[in-house]
Amino acid sequence: MHRSASRGRRHRVRRGVVIALVVLLVLVGGGAGYLYYVTHDLNRVTVGGLRGAFTSGQEAETENILMAGSTSRCALSVQNPAYGLCSQGVNGVNSDVIMILHVDPTHHRLALLSIPRDLFILNARSTGAGKVDAGLYEGLTQVVAAIEEDFGIPIQHAVSLNFDQFANVVDALGGINMAFPMSVFDQESDLNVEAASCVHLNGTQALEVVRARHLQYDAPGNDADDPFSWPQEAQSDLARIRRDHEFLRVLASAVAKRGLGNPISDLSLINSVKGDLTFDQSWSVTDMADLVLDFHSVDINAVPQLTLPVAEVTDPDGADGDLIFQGSSYGEVEFPAEAQDQNAIDQVLGIGPTIDSLTGKPLPAPSTVTVSVMNGTGAANQAADTATALSALGFHTVGVGDTAPTGDVAETVVYYGSRAPAVEAAAEAVARSMTGSVTMAYDPSQVADGAQVTVVTGSQFAVNAPAATGAGASSSTPTTTTTTTTPSVAAIATPSPTMANLEPWDPRACAAGATPTAPVANPT
Repeated sequence: MHRSASRGRRHRVRRGVVIALVVLLVLVGGGAGYLYYVTHDLNRVTVGGLRGAFTSGQEAETENILMAGSTSRCALSVQNPAYGLCSQGVNGVNSDVIMILHVDPTHHRLALLSIPRDLFILNARSTGAGKVDAGLYEGLTQVVAAIEEDFGIPIQHAVSLNFDQFANVVDALGGINMAFPMSVFDQESDLNVEAASCVHLNGTQALEVVRARHLQYDAPGNDADDPFSWPQEAQSDLARIRRDHEFLRVLASAVAKRGLGNPISDLSLINSVKGDLTFDQSWSVTDMADLVLDFHSVDINAVPQLTLPVAEVTDPDGADGDLIFQGSSYGEVEFPAEAQDQNAIDQVLGIGPTIDSLTGKPLPAPSTVTVSVMNGTGAANQAADTATALSALGFHTVGVGDTAPTGDVAETVVYYGSRAPAVEAAAEAVARSMTGSVTMAYDPSQVADGAQVTVVTGSQFAVNAPAATGAGASSSTPTTTTTTTTPSVAAIATPSPTMANLEPWDPRACAAGATPTAPVANPT
């Protein structure tokens, strides 16, 4: 996206938006002289599947930036025992953090969507199913493919960052300050801080906060002195996302207060972070600068920060409650939640329920979509009942059948067999007609002959009933649902909210005027 050249003469940036763009804030803050300097030093990687900016439709001129935080220890420039050592076998490559930054310059609007790392999807890797965080092992191209194929979110640009980069950003800013209402402890991330009104954290200490997903806290009335015996929060990664969103607000405030524009100090920030940031090959520095200049005055506190709703899952017959899928154990996972997920995506992208999220154009009429249904659970008449319900919505159903169950608890999958926009839009139209643990997936081998889309039924879903019509109906009449399977399965929890308030024990921004102190560790 190219915008007015006069904007390139602005010399200061007052607000940051996300960690991965901090280096761009410095770039623009320093003026045009930094453009040449950074252009020749940024790490680039070829990322497939990226889309150009929309030129028409409801998403015209908007872009979505994928940001993936890598857990790779082997890729770090300096091995750090605090993160686990590659030489000691800590060599997995996953994305602890997956965020989508939606940029809408026409309406001067930003929105952020976090995707929980434990969300189970069918296209996590090119080889098949897994948690969404598994895709980074194959590179950013696979993460882009999974986000587009399973969630219908178009990606224009991609950035990855690792532990080094994160800590370096914080250190280059001189550290950050956070309040700790309660003493907290996380053995896995090394977080260990006594309660204090305001604590100054360096880069490594800040990383301990944002990585914590096994957090224990010293609740009021707790008589235990040993942090290992303190109560542990139940939400794991979802709780971490909640804290990470708060951390982004704190980090943006630190950037704003720093007053970027001093060439000497800003060069130190650039040098400290650019070596560990990786950008896709198509994102020009000029476009990066235009992006930051367009949103230089945005207050991070006014940017919606949403989390894709998910439902925690345990398989009652699996080892330790883990999900069993096609005979393999995938540990503790989360399932999608339709229509809550789609509502969150629509809110971030700024579109309505009749719009195809991947193209920004209207969804096809149901009568133009051919659907087949396969019974994926063995429940009596499940495929036939689902086909009947879809037909009542106007979809053209072309057959029913049975397929082997994948496990005792399973998602309902809307498969499509072509990446052609019309076929993907047909799959999204079908998915939007359902509620429950429903997801999309691209897989030509699963689509029956004569159909654009094949629905493989799962453990918990329902098909929406036709909207009420006639003299007594109105545009505000709510759509009911036709239940085609058990509406509630004990192994599938209630979906999480799109926005969550901080819990009493969560670290947060310091109160105005608070004096920061050094962190004090809890006795262990």
